[in-house]
Amino acid sequence: MISVSCEGLDVSIGKNPGKNEVLFVWFNRYAGVTLKTPSKTLVIDPVDVKSRDFKHVDAILITHEHYDHLDQSLVAEICKLNECIVVADHTSAKRLHNLIPSEKLKEAAPGSEFKLDKVTVRAEKSNHPPAATPVCYLVTSEDELRVFHTADSLPYPEMARVGEDKLDVVFCTVGIAPGASPESGVDIARLT
Repeated sequence: MISVSCEGLDVSIGKNPGKNEVLFVWFNRYAGVTLKTPSKTLVIDPVDVKSRDFKHVDAILITHEHYDHLDQSLVAEICKLNECIVVADHTSAKRLHNLIPSEKLKEAAPGSEFKLDKVTVRAEKSNHPPAATPVCYLVTSEDELRVFHTADSLPYPEMARVGEDKLDVVFCTVGIAPGASPESGVDIARLT
């Protein structure tokens, strides 16, 4: 079961999803999402929100360095309040290295994988040429539900490989990013 909340609502998720469920909240006009599995809470690209609104966060995932995906001071505040890890692409990790304790900061590149107990985060290639080292994220819950977050990526042929195993949720690029449109989102959905 997938539960959906919309922009402008509470960014933390107070209830716990059941077995074979994930819950999520889209919390800004960009790619910001809180994703909750039965055991873990992940925040992707937090910007234009308040750090105090994020409770019980296990990991922050940053897709790339642009202002609408990385707010360095906000990431540092959320990390400090929650004592969580931060997984970030190479360029964003370089910008965060003086703000996040080294044991909490993990650098993501396509193909790298991070375990949060039974939840897996895998960085995938991103096709977002304006960014220096962008990544997409594939999150697999402890119940094997798979969520693919494409951030600002345009479609690319290798996305079909990501979708070879069934995806349960795909956050598709449809708006603000250069070249993005509803059609690019449809193309991503078809590929995955």
